[in-house]
Amino acid sequence: MWVEDWRQSGKSAWVFAKANGLNPQTFVNWTKSHRETKSCFVEVPQMPAPMILPPCQTPEVLIEKGEVKIHIPLVMGHNELRAVMEGLGRAL
Repeated sequence: MWVEDWRQSGKSAWVFAKANGLNPQTFVNWTKSHRETKSCFVEVPQMPAPMILPPCQTPEVLIEKGEVKIHIPLVMGHNELRAVMEGLGRAL
């Protein structure tokens, strides 16, 4: 309550404490600890949005065997890629 009243007063912590019958050094310490507990988060820089390309421009790997052409998008996850590769091993 005291810290909020002090913030609204616009006075220095020392002057506010003296005017309200508080120990100035103790009150200054309260304001410091209050500031430290208020900022209990870490700012994470915003990551750029992933670039989404039209299907014709999506980077891919092309696997050809005879007349069979298989287009594998590079945005595929490793589990999906593993399933495709295992399926290819059986089919080819």
